[in-house]
Amino acid sequence: MPHFPTDSPDSVRSLPARRSVLGAMAATAAAPTLLGLSSPAAAASAAPFAQPRALPGGGDLGPNVIVFDPSTSGIQAKLDEVFRQQESAQFGAGRYALLFKPGTYNGLNAQLGFYTSIAGLGLSPDDTAINGDVTVDAGWFNGNATQNFWRSAENLALTPVSGTNRWAVAQAAPFRRMHVRGGLNLAPTGYGWASGGYIADSRIDGSVGPYSQQQWYTRDSSVGGWANAVWNMVFSGVQGAPAQSFPNPPYTTLDTTPVSREKPFLYLNGSEYRVFLPERRANARGTTWGSGTPRGTSLPLTQFYVAKPGVTAATLNAALTQGLHLLLTPGIYHLDQPIQVNRAGTVVLGLGYATLIPDNGVTALRTADVDGVRLAGFLIDAGPVNSSTLLEVGPTGASANHSANPTTVQDVFIRIGGAGAGKATTSMVINSRHTIIDHTWVWRADHGTGVGWETNRADYGIRVNGDDVLATGLFVEHFNKYDVQWYGQRGRTIFFQNEKAYDAPNQAAVQNGSVKGYAAYKVADSVTTHEGWGLGSYCYYNVDPTIVQHNGFAAPNTPGVKFHDLLVVSLGGQGQYEHVVNETGAPTSGTSTVPSTVVSYP
Repeated sequence: MPHFPTDSPDSVRSLPARRSVLGAMAATAAAPTLLGLSSPAAAASAAPFAQPRALPGGGDLGPNVIVFDPSTSGIQAKLDEVFRQQESAQFGAGRYALLFKPGTYNGLNAQLGFYTSIAGLGLSPDDTAINGDVTVDAGWFNGNATQNFWRSAENLALTPVSGTNRWAVAQAAPFRRMHVRGGLNLAPTGYGWASGGYIADSRIDGSVGPYSQQQWYTRDSSVGGWANAVWNMVFSGVQGAPAQSFPNPPYTTLDTTPVSREKPFLYLNGSEYRVFLPERRANARGTTWGSGTPRGTSLPLTQFYVAKPGVTAATLNAALTQGLHLLLTPGIYHLDQPIQVNRAGTVVLGLGYATLIPDNGVTALRTADVDGVRLAGFLIDAGPVNSSTLLEVGPTGASANHSANPTTVQDVFIRIGGAGAGKATTSMVINSRHTIIDHTWVWRADHGTGVGWETNRADYGIRVNGDDVLATGLFVEHFNKYDVQWYGQRGRTIFFQNEKAYDAPNQAAVQNGSVKGYAAYKVADSVTTHEGWGLGSYCYYNVDPTIVQHNGFAAPNTPGVKFHDLLVVSLGGQGQYEHVVNETGAPTSGTSTVPSTVVSYP
């Protein structure tokens, strides 16, 4: 079995080729759905007393949701057609959801490119069985999987043709509610570079082979084995996970996940589409579906406004005000005002990486301080006019107790630059207590178009103001100042992956008063209780390799603020860290990519 030592050049993620600008491949957006009075004449005669007709719930899922059943002809040809369009369309406009009705499908190989989601439509993964593969590889990028972003697989049972399914991904590529009747290979053909990744609520009967994967987080799942580790492999609530052994090998293993609630998902009940809402679990371990029907509730699609690209923010807000939930079908949505979620229990669910772009500096989405909001499965892409924030969970000063029914933010990804110039001061702000951030990638782009130290300026990635917030699977990269700032009490993070901004022009540009550089993860001095497990920060200051970063992590030195299994890495010696956390931990050294680690702090 191949072994990749941590000081191997193969473990260096970031090379100049990684920042090459890729050609965009556009897809035709669906026509807007605008509803109101029946005709201009009727509107004129009824004004000013007439009220707009209620927006309908339900309806078709639009042209970029492709639904198959076992009798559908030409399935493989359609999968191949979508893949040809999306394989290298890293910053293109195409968005697709490939949905499979319950049943058995034979001889398929669904290769997934950018902005492509594949999912079964059963209540259990085993309801939709593919005798074949769901494949992510890196042929488009010469065997380098570090840019295999923005794609997902969900709610399927796979019996791989060779016995092992290949899922060679990087960030923002969740593997949820999957049953692999065999093994799972997380590296590309040839075992080239890879930088994932996230698995949740899944069962892998065979062994998982990460090979060159630098870091990975697996939650509430079952695995038949785990082959190796490079820098940081974290497990919580995983049956069959390797034992705690950080830093050699770098496994961080928690027996359970303190609190979790799986992502909402679309399914078929007979011929009726519904959205299943899994229940909250405390001290979770293993899958939600292993012993039959998962526990939770469901909503008919008729209780959702099924949005198509071109719809206005005003219409989306009217639907929410009316009491509907939102289902965002694949495509790009421009917003001239925030989507405002005020009602407890509201679901905003995206399909196929539906993408929200705030125009003129607005915030894309805000929630009130209410119970049980579920935000899942969409991308927010910053616009060219600076937004002060892109996503706000709860208003400033939110203080209500949501422990019994928290808000969840799941597979919600944020991007500043890459597809074009974008700016945002703070990408995500969490004000509501007990919020669960379950798998996010908040990324200030380091390649693509509209990229530069000031061109896609974004000072802060995530700011947590609310108390009792839990993050499971936190990926935050390249911000001009702090990547994560944590002000709330009793916060917890299980797995954190970070790279500091590559493009800092010099030491002065990242000087934080008398401190060299801004920590990747900063716990405020006012915090008395905080805990983190399996946290890593990497630097690659390729513009000025002489830049020194004082530490990756900064926190008050108090007994209630605890860290387990921390690491910092200098990628190829492009910049260096002086310490890991505060004044603790050895400096990184020379061109070595061997991590400097701290097992326990304080």
